[in-house]
Amino acid sequence: MNIRTTVEADLDTIHALIEQQSVNTVTRERYDEFLAEGFYRHDWSWVVEENGAIRALAIWWGLPSHDHPFSIDGLYYAGDADPVPAWTALIEHTLRSRPADAEPSEYHFFLSPDWKEQPSVVAELAPRRKAAEAAGLTGVTERLRYDWKPEYGLPPRSTRLRFAEAGDEAFVDVFRRVHEGTLDAASARSVARLGADGAAREELEVYKSMPNSDRSWWRLAYDADGQLVGFAIPSANQGGPTVGYLGVLAEHRGHRYSDDLLAEITHFLVERGAERITADTDFGNVPMARSFERQHYRNFAVRVVLSFPVS
Repeated sequence: MNIRTTVEADLDTIHALIEQQSVNTVTRERYDEFLAEGFYRHDWSWVVEENGAIRALAIWWGLPSHDHPFSIDGLYYAGDADPVPAWTALIEHTLRSRPADAEPSEYHFFLSPDWKEQPSVVAELAPRRKAAEAAGLTGVTERLRYDWKPEYGLPPRSTRLRFAEAGDEAFVDVFRRVHEGTLDAASARSVARLGADGAAREELEVYKSMPNSDRSWWRLAYDADGQLVGFAIPSANQGGPTVGYLGVLAEHRGHRYSDDLLAEITHFLVERGAERITADTDFGNVPMARSFERQHYRNFAVRVVLSFPVS
């Protein structure tokens, strides 16, 4: 089994394998677009080659500004043999190539809300999960995907909070404070890996590096007494406008301030031309899911994330 990165001469084979849509995120249009923009790279995609023929392919996604990819977008196999050993070898090979201090890799699946009732989807997901788990990605998080469109109606804008810009250190502080008791699995993993301050600074850099977004959009939120309540980060990526992050400080939870923050993000993005806004929250984060529903967002999909477990 020979493992190597892809090259330009592999494009015809890659395009043919991508036709195996299955539960893979990649489409021909997405692949060509992201390859041109740097979200996919030949040195971020690996193949298993046997007797001069490509048998398996792993396509990874990452930010153009980064040196290493972050998440798997698709696993493909040519032939009738069990693909799990080849896929496991591909994932392990990529993981070994990453520096020890890099953000831990993940594998994301984008599925319909009723995917568990679709036998074909469950069957296609099973070997990919088996390969990822064999490579160490044994943590599983289900995230509910929401979107807002104009026909859903704008939520009322907050009248009890005031929003203001602030510098990076102020946001490091609120990231750190919002992480206390968080129901967000990714944030909890970051705190376990890096500590409270390290996780806060990593969050800052992640959101500053979001493509098609602007750091000047970020806002802190204050109540009528001038007390800091939380923060709102409207954002955008290659898929369009998105709810980047919002958080309520632990001492102010239980008053539905997430509704105010989400409404502010929604209005902010709509004022800049957004016709669709997407957002995710963990399946277990019931308060945030209810906030999305109160603020006229609708659940349109599920994201299943395989990751390294919290140690």
